[in-house]
Amino acid sequence: MKPSKIFIATALSSVLMAANSYAHNKHQGHIQAAVSPNVAAEFDIVHAKVTTQGSHLIFQQLVKDKAGSKQPQKKGQLAGADVFSYVWPTSLNSSVVGFEADQGILALALTIHPDFDDTPLYDEDNDGDKTNDGIYWHSHWVVLVPDNACGEGALKVKDIVKGSSPKLPITWPNLPLFIDSPGFDFNLDGSEVLVKVPLSAVDFSDSFSFDGVTAGLKINQQLHAPLLCVKDVFDIASGDLSLPGKSQ
Repeated sequence: MKPSKIFIATALSSVLMAANSYAHNKHQGHIQAAVSPNVAAEFDIVHAKVTTQGSHLIFQQLVKDKAGSKQPQKKGQLAGADVFSYVWPTSLNSSVVGFEADQGILALALTIHPDFDDTPLYDEDNDGDKTNDGIYWHSHWVVLVPDNACGEGALKVKDIVKGSSPKLPITWPNLPLFIDSPGFDFNLDGSEVLVKVPLSAVDFSDSFSFDGVTAGLKINQQLHAPLLCVKDVFDIASGDLSLPGKSQ
């Protein structure tokens, strides 16, 4: 059964209130996910983990079928555009990747959205145009917070209040959101989703808690705050967003 928006928002709010209180370490830090027969196979999480391999943190999700095989239907405009995403919510403070501290739930995401490009520093298809690559999967750090304006109990990528000047990562894509476009290497191989985060890109040394989520998001039809809302939560590795995973 797909989790309700109220359930998700409540769970994430609880994580935010206790970001430094780690969940019990099960399966040596990995999360073994329950079968979700009502979830599309490409978004049905089998397990999730975060490991350190050499100079990188490796964020991984394994799904039931071919990862990344489905993308949103192209609408031809930014307003109302859809986003598909594989997400790892964490207990890390937003400050460790260059955002202002204590802003919400810091999550790594691998996303695709054919109607817009939010990686202005990168030319993913090497065609000489850095503004036409939203159709390709790419990585983000995002800060998630609840906002009933997205729907009762729903979540959003946190908006930057007009006129404010919060601290932002150097690879912030000049959008009015707490979002970063770091251009991390990733791999979609069969049923595996994998993102490689250089240890040099994060400012922390301790292990952290995490979860795995697959979700659909949507750009506001009126293009104002809240700009990017979580529309659907397809699957949650833990089932309850308790962040039972522990980086290794």
